[in-house]
Amino acid sequence: MKLATFTSGQALELGVVISPDQMVSLSRAAPSLACDMIDLIARWPLIEGEVRRIAHAAKDTLAMSSLTLQAPVKRPGKVMAIGLNYADHIAESNLGTPEDQLWFTKAVTAITGPFDPIQIPKVSQAVDYEAELVAVIGAGGRHISKAGAGASVFGYCVGDDVSERAWQHRTPQWALGKSFDTHAPIGPWITTADEISDPHTLNIRGLVNGELRQVSNTHQMVFNLWDQIAHISQVMTLEPGDLIFTGTPGGVGAGFKPPRFLKPGDRVRIEIEGLGAIENVCEAER
Repeated sequence: MKLATFTSGQALELGVVISPDQMVSLSRAAPSLACDMIDLIARWPLIEGEVRRIAHAAKDTLAMSSLTLQAPVKRPGKVMAIGLNYADHIAESNLGTPEDQLWFTKAVTAITGPFDPIQIPKVSQAVDYEAELVAVIGAGGRHISKAGAGASVFGYCVGDDVSERAWQHRTPQWALGKSFDTHAPIGPWITTADEISDPHTLNIRGLVNGELRQVSNTHQMVFNLWDQIAHISQVMTLEPGDLIFTGTPGGVGAGFKPPRFLKPGDRVRIEIEGLGAIENVCEAER
């Protein structure tokens, strides 16, 4: 099932994608079902049957062309991201393979929609793209075992861990360089985990202005998603709607000589097998 947050007018709505060009509004069919995506995820064990019934009935469908898709989770509680997690990206970064998982956080205000602009900040020198699989936490919890990690995931979406390299590398802490507004596009919707038999077998591609820059498969991760969840849940409680950016393959702008950073007018497209695609045009910060 593909679950979306969208607007058709001003109010945010929740919906089920029933075909490439049709959406069913859960917010209209059952207004009391959930107030937003985090609420829906938290209540999923209780409401899944009703959501599936509404989707199956498919009454009063909306044309996708008439909607604006928003970030599926507008304001997650946490956005965690792992660095240096594909061998070819490690090589192009001229760094060694980490012995321990390298984690940073992105500010929740970096989250933006799947087709919204990416800002090139006024203070920016080096904005880069990073195609990534994003896991959306469902049941979550603390001290989750590697064997039980899959059960803690609600679903998956496509993400771009946009990075301002000059700010990222000013200090050993990456949070500021990873947290500029609009620098975490996600979407186009959440594909529930039951539709993805193994998140570690998905083809992933990143394109800039139609040029293929990144091409890989999620089985190339150094630390797979189950390792990641087991590791960070030793530290923090993972909650419904939290996001995990799982790392990027090689081909980022910083890996070229000279670097090929983003500029206003550039169009970045990220595609992941089975999950869809997001596409964002860069624009100068106003």
